Amino acid sequence: MKKPLLAVKDIVQITGITKRTLHYYDRINLLKPTFIAENGYRLYGQDGLARLQTILFLKEMDFSLKEIEEILKLPKEGQQQLLRRHNQTLLLKKQRLETIMTALDEYVSGKDVYNLGVFKHSSILPLQKQYAHEAKLIYGDTKTYKEFEENLENLSPDEQASLFSEFEQNMESIFRKMATCVHQSPASDDVQQLITAWKSVLGQTIGCDSEMLTCIANTYKSDPRFQNYINQFSDENLAEFLYHAIMHHISQMKS
Repeated sequence: MKKPLLAVKDIVQITGITKRTLHYYDRINLLKPTFIAENGYRLYGQDGLARLQTILFLKEMDFSLKEIEEILKLPKEGQQQLLRRHNQTLLLKKQRLETIMTALDEYVSGKDVYNLGVFKHSSILPLQKQYAHEAKLIYGDTKTYKEFEENLENLSPDEQASLFSEFEQNMESIFRKMATCVHQSPASDDVQQLITAWKSVLGQTIGCDSEMLTCIANTYKSDPRFQNYINQFSDENLAEFLYHAIMHHISQMKS
């Protein structure tokens, strides 16, 4: 039985692609018709259909049309080797997408962007590192910050990671406790005890003189990112409350 030639409408019906797409593939020499009839109709043989199905498969694998053209020039073994490597790329993309989806769920549920791992395995620095670099720009010329950097240099990367992880956990614990006192006076004993605990945790990584504490208090009050992070622990404006509590503590230090 003679193998039939397929018209464009037949290819469209079989594969689901559009007539316009098929014509475009012809124009860029990616898929030429097997035969052009006297009336100008494009006709495709079984080999053409097989090539088209391979093109559509590779397109689903996130290859560009230019890349597909080069792949189809390779022998079968070369194509397989390339696709094995590409499979690893897709696995990394899958992991990246899963990270983004998890971060999105956490953000929608109320978790602050600071604690999301969305920039892991990315050319963008994690937010913790972004904030660390920003802190250096703001406080880098102070004696306290220089001492902080010197202390960090004496720690291994694992020790630094452990230090910052413990620091974040301790700070979150204090913020949660502070949220239960938000209707008290910032000068109350309960609140000031928590400020003392907050200052003690802070003192494990950086000096806590009045200048540095004032800078931090002002950051809590004026920087929307820190406001969002701190306020996630309370239905009230906990960042503003912390500012007043810290400023009261500083005034007591000076008296």
